[in-house]
Amino acid sequence: MPAHPDSRSPALSGVALAAPPLALPLTGATIDRASDLRDDRNEILRLLDDPQAAVLGASADRVLIGDSPRPHLLRRPLAGNINPHQPILLGLDAGAPLFAADLDDPEAASQASDTGLGRLVTLREAGLLLPQAESGLAAYLVALLGWHRNHRFCARCGSPTRVRQAGLARRCPSCGASHFPRTDPVVIMLVDDGCGNVLLGRRIGWEPGRFSILAGYVAPGETPEEAVLREVHEESAVRAHAPRYIASQPWPFPASLMLGYEASAERGGAQPPRPQPGEMVEVAWFSLDEVREATGPEDRPANNEHASGALRLPGQVSIARQLIDAWVARGGHRLDS
Repeated sequence: MPAHPDSRSPALSGVALAAPPLALPLTGATIDRASDLRDDRNEILRLLDDPQAAVLGASADRVLIGDSPRPHLLRRPLAGNINPHQPILLGLDAGAPLFAADLDDPEAASQASDTGLGRLVTLREAGLLLPQAESGLAAYLVALLGWHRNHRFCARCGSPTRVRQAGLARRCPSCGASHFPRTDPVVIMLVDDGCGNVLLGRRIGWEPGRFSILAGYVAPGETPEEAVLREVHEESAVRAHAPRYIASQPWPFPASLMLGYEASAERGGAQPPRPQPGEMVEVAWFSLDEVREATGPEDRPANNEHASGALRLPGQVSIARQLIDAWVARGGHRLDS
């Protein structure tokens, strides 16, 4: 069961540690995005003719990887795999041009099956299978293709738009509006009470026992730190303080950037957390021992029985799990402010 408000561990009080760097999946792309070449059509034509040029394929939630003992994003020849009149250039990988192809496009529907060389995996799977740089490149690929897929029409006048800047913009030929990829900032925060307990919530639609740390979009006119405090209170009625930025992770489902924080909350004799109606089903404090048990092998049953199910945490690919694991690894101690 979640920790009772009075089940405190005095040995943890007043102890604070520094945060080690997190090597997050879906980050670490080393590709040169070639910003200085994109407005030069002759340069783009040269890249299209480069014998080293290759294309990477992805759908809304899957990427095409090479079917080999060392997984990698499958690089295929350009011919027939992209539209040369509206190419989407990812950038230069060790000098080799890389372009993107949308496998959800009807014209490209048979590309994956035609290669016979790879297989489609979800982006979450790719984040754990691929080396760090390839994992980050996969996130970039899915995010950029997703933006193009969802912005084929002008938000100002509704006319069809066309690819510009070799894929880093779209322009409306009717009203002249230019559109650029956008990313939605989301704060995701691990809140602890300084006594070896962490605040977790279960959202509507999640099965019993599945919990994660709290998260929410940054609203217009506020900083991420302000969003942390607002979202924690809105989702749990808990008053947090001292938000500390830890790390960030692209999360193209479809277009978010997760800003990872830790924050503190003193519980005292306050009422237990209350879930936000219409969004959260449960919010509760969980002890270090409960969370540590849940971070073990996925096929090992946990001991606690909350909401008729063992505590289940987010998958390893997510920054949520990385923040939880880091907190467990340092024994539930708070970070230095």
